[in-house]
Amino acid sequence: MLFTSWLLFFIFALAAFRLTRLIVYDKITAFLRRPFIDELEITEPDGSISTFTKVKGKGLRKWIGELLSCYWCTGVWVSAFLLVLYNWIPIVAEPLLALLAIAGAAAIIETITGYFMGE
Repeated sequence: MLFTSWLLFFIFALAAFRLTRLIVYDKITAFLRRPFIDELEITEPDGSISTFTKVKGKGLRKWIGELLSCYWCTGVWVSAFLLVLYNWIPIVAEPLLALLAIAGAAAIIETITGYFMGE
């Protein structure tokens, strides 16, 4: 069995969650998405801002754009990447998994805290 414990499974789950979110949504990685998708911001009648994505190009460029605009699709590839990295180069994967898992848990805690504090 690949996962030797439930703890390792949860570390992978949190790490995949955080890396996927980093790639698909976070502003810090917008430069990676920019060649493949346009992010359009529209002001709604109530004043809130909604963001929509439009895939650019054809062929491989379009395929990558479709991938980057789909959270679930990117999550599968991120999970595969983390699993392969862990099996082939564990000395690199372990600190990366720990970092991403901690950041993922912190993001979840922040979301829950924000919800209960009305933010």
